[in-house]
Amino acid sequence: MTRVFLVDDHAMVRSGVRAELGDAVEVVGEAADVAEAVAGVRATRPDVVLLDVHLPGGGGRAVLETLRGELPDVRWLALSVSDAAEDVIAVIRAGARGYVTKTISGPDLRDAVARVAEGDVVFSPRLAGFVLDAFAAGPAAPAPAPDVDPGLDLLSAREREVMQLLARGYTYREIGQRLFISVKTVESHASGVLRKLQLSNRNELTRWAVDRKLA
Repeated sequence: MTRVFLVDDHAMVRSGVRAELGDAVEVVGEAADVAEAVAGVRATRPDVVLLDVHLPGGGGRAVLETLRGELPDVRWLALSVSDAAEDVIAVIRAGARGYVTKTISGPDLRDAVARVAEGDVVFSPRLAGFVLDAFAAGPAAPAPAPDVDPGLDLLSAREREVMQLLARGYTYREIGQRLFISVKTVESHASGVLRKLQLSNRNELTRWAVDRKLA
């Protein structure tokens, strides 16, 4: 039986993933941030790590970069609410064997874990193009310093997720459903995003994100 380790900063999400995986795998551990993930994966040495992209302490990429060379037999499958090209490409370059979004069905998630455990590469359909385009272009060249407001660095990982979804036109209710948080929590994050970026409304936020290729 495939041994799986779950990494996500929301207990409700981890519980839901456990339920969806059912008896198809053995879940050997869980973690909610980078430090817990590094310690837990080292201790359990699972076959597959289901890894969220945005985590307290540095994100899923930091976990990958810390452990990939140390534990070459562990395979990594990103499971995230984000479908942004930069997130997909970053974790694949860091060593993940696949990337699926949290809209995936239970049967498809079980199949993805099994395929990654066997050495296959798995992507949600629309994400595969990002990876093919990125690797067809060859190694990433150093990018010029982006024109990004200093306020962006003040946003938490969760606020960045909310910001991207707002800029893409999702309603507060839809964002709450995707992120497994309440509408009131979404509203609180949205207010914080606008305040930190010194923007007045969603229209300004959308223009701001599109100008910086964040939406």
